Amino acid sequence: MADNTQNPRDDKELLYKALGVMLLIKEKFSDEFDELFKKANASKEEILDTVDEVQENAKAQKEEMEDKFKQKIKEVLDDMGLATKEDIRELKAMIQKLQENKTK
Repeated sequence: MADNTQNPRDDKELLYKALGVMLLIKEKFSDEFDELFKKANASKEEILDTVDEVQENAKAQKEEMEDKFKQKIKEVLDDMGLATKEDIRELKAMIQKLQENKTK
């Protein structure tokens, strides 16, 4: 069985990566809002279209970042050797089967 002690260095590394991702998102949105303000002289319809586009992009980027973050968390948990829900379900099923065979 794997050692379940958590390395503080790994936590710090994960935190730095998460902060880096947040900074990238901030920069991306900052650029898009700068573009929006440049278009301030544009028509109201163009501005609303730009806002809709920014919102769609933000949603897509948010979902992508969530997926990447979830994947990284899974990798960290796997590296730590922690059991997943599926592992626990399998163990419960095996225990139940053993108990049933024992009572027969």
